[in-house]
Amino acid sequence: MRGLRTIAAALLVLCVGAAAAFALDFPPLTGRVVDNAGILNPDISSDLADKSKYLEEKSGIQLVVATVPSLQGSDIETYANGLFRAWRLGQAQKSNGVLLLVAPNERKVRIEVGYGLEGTLTDAVASVIISSAIIPRFKTGDFSGGVERGVGGILDVLSGDTTDWQPQAVAAVRDDSRSPFWAAFPIVLAFGLIVLVQLIGIGIRRLYLGLRYGDWHPPSRAHYVRHNGKLIMVGASGSSSDSGWSSSSSSSSDSSSSSSDFSGGGGSSGGGGASGSW
Repeated sequence: MRGLRTIAAALLVLCVGAAAAFALDFPPLTGRVVDNAGILNPDISSDLADKSKYLEEKSGIQLVVATVPSLQGSDIETYANGLFRAWRLGQAQKSNGVLLLVAPNERKVRIEVGYGLEGTLTDAVASVIISSAIIPRFKTGDFSGGVERGVGGILDVLSGDTTDWQPQAVAAVRDDSRSPFWAAFPIVLAFGLIVLVQLIGIGIRRLYLGLRYGDWHPPSRAHYVRHNGKLIMVGASGSSSDSGWSSSSSSSSDSSSSSSDFSGGGGSSGGGGASGSW
């Protein structure tokens, strides 16, 4: 009976947290670097945007850096996941987006990873990048240097160079594995319930808004074919449309961190990644 009361209380907290996520006011996605907190050096922001653009052109992975003046009373995990989903980072069919979020006033930082990259940029590796590359510089007030080094670590891992990060991550996982299973089980269960509640809530909200405002349509009879290295959606009538990267793709010549035509590609995240504080 006590266990049931505990589970019921946990579910109530999760539902409240999911409802709070919908109330968050997320900033617009204006570029590959969105420095709303005003903590980054303009030259470094421009350089990071260029690196992100090159990464997207080379691999299709969309990496975005964001700083916010406030988490609006939310924890950084909920805020980062909600922002990632609102911006729809990464390609729709691959969910290969990455978000580096910094909240300087709350002294929090998080690397949020899309579904498709969780096997490459693992939680353990993301945690090592935060603890060894980002936070030490943040503690000295060097936000630009911390973000720059953090992005460098992310790019290293995504390009297959894990020399500086993987050994530490493996050691961290080995240390964690020594803990009793039941000590970690409640955390894993709670996290899974949070993700489940958020997914259900997002689906209900999207369906409601679609039905209310007329944006919902039944799925069309269409399929995808590959043409000249790109995926083309062919409808029932035989017409086709480009289903590749969004209008912000590599065809754009503007690598500025404030490109107004930059947008996400339809990707999503299930909460993979790591957080830290200083």
